[in-house]
Amino acid sequence: MKAAVFKEKQCLVVEEIPTPSPGPDEVLIRVTQCAICGSDVHRFQHGLLRPGAVIGHEFCGIVAGLGGAVDQWTVGDRVIGGGGARPAGAQPPPSRAERYSARTFGFQSQVFGGYAEYVVRPAWGILPIPQGVSDDAAALVEPCSIAVHAVRLSRIRLGDRVVVVGAGPIGLMCLQAARAAGAAAVYVSEPVEARAAAARQLDADAVIDPVNADVVAEMLDLTGGLGPDVVFECSAAIGTLQQTMEMVRREGQVVVVSLAWVEEPVLSVAWVGREVELKAAYGADPVDWQVSLALMEKDQVRVEPMLGSDSHVPLDGIQEAFESLIKPGGTAQLIVVP
Repeated sequence: MKAAVFKEKQCLVVEEIPTPSPGPDEVLIRVTQCAICGSDVHRFQHGLLRPGAVIGHEFCGIVAGLGGAVDQWTVGDRVIGGGGARPAGAQPPPSRAERYSARTFGFQSQVFGGYAEYVVRPAWGILPIPQGVSDDAAALVEPCSIAVHAVRLSRIRLGDRVVVVGAGPIGLMCLQAARAAGAAAVYVSEPVEARAAAARQLDADAVIDPVNADVVAEMLDLTGGLGPDVVFECSAAIGTLQQTMEMVRREGQVVVVSLAWVEEPVLSVAWVGREVELKAAYGADPVDWQVSLALMEKDQVRVEPMLGSDSHVPLDGIQEAFESLIKPGGTAQLIVVP
């Protein structure tokens, strides 16, 4: 099969590798789409992979083969590549360890991922795609589950005013999940026009360009001088964490969803007197995947505004696609079609 194989820092080469075979409790999936995740771009950009690795975890596909002990799936089933509940007694993932660090463990490479024609997954680890959910949406269930997880961990209450800082794919999902959770208004801070345009199409109540405006002052003005009730930090740009803590209302909450790989300057004296809460959200649980699929099926989460005419790239174009995402510009999301 064809696969995008990591060779060295900022180098992916599409080549023929053996098609994996499912074990007794596994399924073989023919990948139809695999979205490019920001964490994949970081791995590519900084060389955080073993040579020979094939990554890609935001994928959907069709069951193409079954292990001998698998009886809950049928060849031809449409599935997403994650979201299943681990069997009782199974070892929990590393991310649930007491001293887990996303910096030291979060970028462990895979041998076989979704930037390939086929991938093998445990039979328990995948979910069926509802009939009304497109392949485009199915490929983005994983980032949606991260947004849903963040919103479910937050203290959003019916009628709250919310800010999303950073309108990348997860930020755009947070916008929609917060609305579904009962937010009365959702404001977005985003400097890249393609992403800002997607936020407007997804009915953000206001979209502020932080490069050309004082985003803290703008958000205070939009909320009558009080500040938003909950802020989701989905940017990881230098200075954004400080901005979120400064703009949130007294005893409000900031939820950090992004992963910053550079030191972030924070001046606590500017906001500690308002007794704000800082909450981290990481990854997702099976229920978050299930909620994401339900929201997509009910059209409460839409992906079309995130995609453009050039959002789908062939496997042979993956190197150029990754290079373009090191500094995002013309599109909110890219999806690889093997």
